[in-house]
Amino acid sequence: KGRIDKKFCSELCRNASNNERGFTDHKKTNSINIILKKNRQVLEKLNAQRIKKVSKEQLLQMDFNFYYFTHIRTASKGVCCFFCYDYGYYSAEKDCYKLVNQV
Repeated sequence: KGRIDKKFCSELCRNASNNERGFTDHKKTNSINIILKKNRQVLEKLNAQRIKKVSKEQLLQMDFNFYYFTHIRTASKGVCCFFCYDYGYYSAEKDCYKLVNQV
């Protein structure tokens, strides 16, 4: 019933197919967002404690994942700052990072 070239047998089938496709896409992005939010929470916690310098080991112990960040900004001295939303960090020296806030 309906058009000859229709792709789905009914509205229910069409909705189910679209929901399934959307769920698969959402599942991928959701896992990345969880990591990004965790990274932001770590940086936020350290900033709340007024910590300005932190070792790589400390960040790793707090489950910080260096492979995920939202954006990069280049500071005036050519230093790359990695941000997780509004909190960021950059390499100050070997295995040590300085924390920054996006203003």
